[in-house]
Amino acid sequence: MSLLSYETSQNMLDLLNVNATRSENVPLSSSLGRVLSEDIVAEYNDPQFATAAMDGYAVIHDDLDLDYISVSGSNPAGNDETRLVKSGECIKTFTGSMMPEGADTLIQIENVSVDGSKITIDEKVPLGNAVRPIGEGYRSGDVLIKKGTKIGFAQIGVMAGLNKVMVKVALRPRVAVISTGSEILDLGVNSDNPSQIRSSNNYTLAALFEQAGAEVIQLGTVGDDKDSIMKTFENALSSADILVSTGGVSVGDYDFVKDIVPRLGAEVVFKGVAIKPGRHILVAQREERFVLALPGFAYSSTVTSILYVLPLIAKMLGRKEAYKKVEAKLSEPFKKRSKLTEFTACNVVVEDGEYFVNFDGKKVGSSAILTNMLDSSALMVTGEDDGNLEEGTFVNVILLETF
Repeated sequence: MSLLSYETSQNMLDLLNVNATRSENVPLSSSLGRVLSEDIVAEYNDPQFATAAMDGYAVIHDDLDLDYISVSGSNPAGNDETRLVKSGECIKTFTGSMMPEGADTLIQIENVSVDGSKITIDEKVPLGNAVRPIGEGYRSGDVLIKKGTKIGFAQIGVMAGLNKVMVKVALRPRVAVISTGSEILDLGVNSDNPSQIRSSNNYTLAALFEQAGAEVIQLGTVGDDKDSIMKTFENALSSADILVSTGGVSVGDYDFVKDIVPRLGAEVVFKGVAIKPGRHILVAQREERFVLALPGFAYSSTVTSILYVLPLIAKMLGRKEAYKKVEAKLSEPFKKRSKLTEFTACNVVVEDGEYFVNFDGKKVGSSAILTNMLDSSALMVTGEDDGNLEEGTFVNVILLETF
């Protein structure tokens, strides 16, 4: 079988026409984890007026050399302050309050002594001390959060400060997930047949896709029966944007998926990529919907989902990147196992701002070892032209906690 290079397959994936314009408005309180479909732009300065950053006294800085300063009242937070501070006078002002006109400095309570309605200065402060200037946080017209950003706690806080009651977010793409194979046993199902294996792919991938921002349709498992697979796939494509299956794409007598996909009216974009694991991957498109048939081994299906499904989800959400890739240095030698582009589970350690790769606890074996992805693992990428690598070699690494 002729195999595409990994780079070519990624270019072809990137060229696919994906609808990234669908959006909906949701309450700010329900927007955590969603992806913005518009820029968040400041409509005013923050703060809109000079603001006290501490509790103290609003003064004219030159007056700090006087023997005493008269206190002409107090200015609590939220007060619409209109008084004018004149030389020899001050106003007691609290954190978050508007600075009175005429005052240019706030001297904190700890730096003065109070005698009735007068204060004396115990320790001077610089000009403008503890005063937040207009626009310190942001200026009117500033783009504070860019379209395509995944909303976290900081984004919610900033938008709450902007009085964003409703937020425009990308619609979650719907991804249907199914595991094929008569040897697959779904969760909770009992069997006396020791040759059957417990289903994990559909649960692993469902969690992965939800983490990436998709809405998942969990279809469970289906045996190696052409009619059953065909019916399940057809039903899935009636409601899902992306159908992801595992198993049935190799060259065995019971690998039916590769033959069924074209019968669904889907055009095969490519089949077979020179990668390890997952070289039998198939990507197809039917109108605006996509089918990705992945290998059945747990590690293979997970890696190929990261490489091929997550970019489609990201495009549908209007995000520029599906995952973060960094350059890291090998902390030990690496023995390459094939002439394909390999994706090897590794550990990433950050030391003095630099990434380092090691393989402590990672097992070398088949593409079924999903436990290699536990404990904050990453994927090290080695190309077709790479051979064995020496300690200290720089490599590219896909981080797995940034979806």
